[in-house]
Amino acid sequence: MSEIRLQKLLSECGVASRRKAEELIARGKVKVNGHVAGIGDKADPHKDIVTVGGKRIARPDRLRYILLYKPRGYVTTMSDERGRRCVAELVEDAGGRLFPVGRLDRDSEGLLLLTNDGGFANEIIHPVSHLPKVYRVTIRPGITEEQLEQFRSGMLLTDEKAGDASRKTAPAEITVLSREKLPAGAETADAERVVAEVVLYEGRNRQIRRMFEQMGIEVARLRRVALGPVKLGMLAPGKWRELDPREVQALLQAARKGRAAKISGRGGEPHDRHPTRR
Repeated sequence: MSEIRLQKLLSECGVASRRKAEELIARGKVKVNGHVAGIGDKADPHKDIVTVGGKRIARPDRLRYILLYKPRGYVTTMSDERGRRCVAELVEDAGGRLFPVGRLDRDSEGLLLLTNDGGFANEIIHPVSHLPKVYRVTIRPGITEEQLEQFRSGMLLTDEKAGDASRKTAPAEITVLSREKLPAGAETADAERVVAEVVLYEGRNRQIRRMFEQMGIEVARLRRVALGPVKLGMLAPGKWRELDPREVQALLQAARKGRAAKISGRGGEPHDRHPTRR
């Protein structure tokens, strides 16, 4: 087999995403046949000895695809230098080395995929895939029709990776599912607790929370209930299950469909308007 780039090899071996693999290489954590590797280096997985942090890596014998209900209070990482609880603790009994596909912030909960298949992960999280991510969000003290339209049409948010630069969010969907008046003595006389369904087609850091915060609305609960064609269903918090092979293929097909639409110039059109209503 011919040589392949190290970041691709590390991704396929389930070590990290390609971006994270590049960071490991840049920090001098990766060696090929005993020599520290650099960005752009290649290796033959059948002939060369590749190590990360002193541990030899190899392609997994079996590809794994797991759906986890991440509870609140867990960070989406397999280890944490600050000693916080990690999702790795919840899948210890799954066996083998896994890594998260995408992220959910510490205070959010719901559907999170983990795998040892780097190619699959890259297909799913690639920015042009536009896989719809569906959330149930509890907010207070209510939301107006004007604010709903503002959310749908897009809002300027500071790009945290680009300093102070602001960038408008992509069009999103939001549907109010229920409204409940808060008891007397709440924030305002007209205060409500609202449950809404939000569908995003991009994945900016803490995007939903930041959009509501910008409108002066508090997010009391944020739960991801679907990713493309795959739903959280009745899975209990902290539990996981294997994805059915048909679910894996459906995810890949949806991601490739989104990418094809982007390439053909139709990337601004969500490819599945109601992913939770199939």
